Amino acid sequence: MQGHKDNIILIGMMGTGKSTVGAHLAAETGYQLVDMDHEIELKAGQSIPDIFASQGEAYFRELESSVLREVLQREHVIVATGGGCVLRDANCQIMLDNGWVVALKADAASIISRVGEDPNRPLLAGGAAERITQLLEERKMAYDFAHCTIDTAGKSAAEVASDILIRYRV
Repeated sequence: MQGHKDNIILIGMMGTGKSTVGAHLAAETGYQLVDMDHEIELKAGQSIPDIFASQGEAYFRELESSVLREVLQREHVIVATGGGCVLRDANCQIMLDNGWVVALKADAASIISRVGEDPNRPLLAGGAAERITQLLEERKMAYDFAHCTIDTAGKSAAEVASDILIRYRV
């Protein structure tokens, strides 16, 4: 696969602002915003909660990897990945090979306030606060491969996008 280093790939836990920040970045750069969750739903013909319910998380992760490879064959894209996209080493390498990877992070309280009990987030079933705390612990080093990390807590999406563009253009 040919690398497209001009792509900007946003990674991070759910609720860190990847989709919202991605929209600001797309508006500023003229790049196309690609929301991985939306692309996965289009390819599967069903919602992510339905994929999890009918096919399971392992199937979802396979589909996610396939869609990521397809998306990163494009150039001039802002990619808002799903929070678990980094769980496979091959995905991390594909991202590094095909763009500038930015990890967005936030503390548990910020994430909980943003996603709460969102029914479209199957990994939060059974108590969002406990599950978010658990996922943060499980994935605390999963985003470390990124070219840079930006804390989104207490910042607007526009501020985060501006910070990314300052770092990206340097």
